[in-house]
Amino acid sequence: MAAPAATPPPLLEVEGVVVRFGGVVALAGVSFEVGHREIRGLIGPNGSGKTTLFNCISGLCRPAAGEIRFEGVALSRVPRHARARLGIGRTFQHTALFRSLTVRENVLAGAHPLAGSGFLANALRLGGRVRREEREAEETARRLLALLSLEAVADAPVGRLPFGTQKRVELARALAAGPKLLLLDEPAGGLNHEEVYRLARLLFRIRREFELSILLVEHHMHLVTSVSDRVVALDFGEKIADGTPEAVRAEPAVIRAYLGEGAAAHGDAA
Repeated sequence: MAAPAATPPPLLEVEGVVVRFGGVVALAGVSFEVGHREIRGLIGPNGSGKTTLFNCISGLCRPAAGEIRFEGVALSRVPRHARARLGIGRTFQHTALFRSLTVRENVLAGAHPLAGSGFLANALRLGGRVRREEREAEETARRLLALLSLEAVADAPVGRLPFGTQKRVELARALAAGPKLLLLDEPAGGLNHEEVYRLARLLFRIRREFELSILLVEHHMHLVTSVSDRVVALDFGEKIADGTPEAVRAEPAVIRAYLGEGAAAHGDAA
């Protein structure tokens, strides 16, 4: 009888991650995982360590202890600039776009980490490979502009656009790099009710069409619970809950972190 196939490792494994800033412990041995094609919510009050954890995954911060693995590869061995090529994309709470460039140019900038020919090849015009990569980047940009309803503003400078539109531009730029894991930092921040509703539908569509996983940091609890397969909750740098959205929202430690001791005693939902 043939041996059963080995179970592949989770896409992302966070194991005992510790981060200290001086005498302050920002993350105190946090562990969780993100599966393939999973939407994973990451919640917690301000200062709970969510952004610090994102910075560890994307390479902006180095843990004092613990390890983060992506497809089994220890990220401590992967420099920050190489993590996009590995398949990790990210947006930020405050958009980090090229405000003087157009929407199309910003999205094309996101596709450049995929180009294997590099700037030297572009400068020297080495063969057809560069031209092929440019055509592929243009096609990716067109697809993303359509997906995120940005075609009408494709040639507008990003700095002139409303904040909600800029959020979609940043998402398109992150997707242009072809990530396997997309880190979304407060994507609903500054959006109105209708925009949040459209964002929820968009996240499901992105997962389906791009076959990727999403790690979502968000204060908009309804968005988190409506789109996440599982949720992990942090408070003061410690993991206080991990499970289905319903189970985590009902967890007394989570209620206490958001609403205080009295709410936890009465079982009020966060």
